[in-house]
Amino acid sequence: MDSKTEFRNPFPTVDIIIEVDDAGIVLIKRKNPPHGWAIPGGFVDYGESVEEAAVREAKEETGLDVELARLLGVYSDPDRDPRFHTVSTVFVARASGTPVGQDDAAEARVFTRDNLPDDLAFDHRSILDDYFSSLK
Repeated sequence: MDSKTEFRNPFPTVDIIIEVDDAGIVLIKRKNPPHGWAIPGGFVDYGESVEEAAVREAKEETGLDVELARLLGVYSDPDRDPRFHTVSTVFVARASGTPVGQDDAAEARVFTRDNLPDDLAFDHRSILDDYFSSLK
């Protein structure tokens, strides 16, 4: 490799499936493109662990303090985000209270498997399918 070679790496992100008081899971309605409903999440900051990023992003977007329960998986399809290549570490977390859309979330609501919105952003339909399958 010569000195003119540019390195391009995927962006590390986190997504957090927040289980609220046995009522369902929290989704946020995105303020920014790509629009639609999404699992709360975002970018990992430099110097931050993925666990720290998950707790921070959950609080920023939903107002909820979460306790991480388990790792669901890592999602890395280069086409999962239409803006650029991201690699997301997806956690399942627990919280109590009522979510409130904050930061780049226009709205936050609790959904069940039976009333998920049709307009899910990114690859979140697939992630939620994996989550619900993991509960069996």
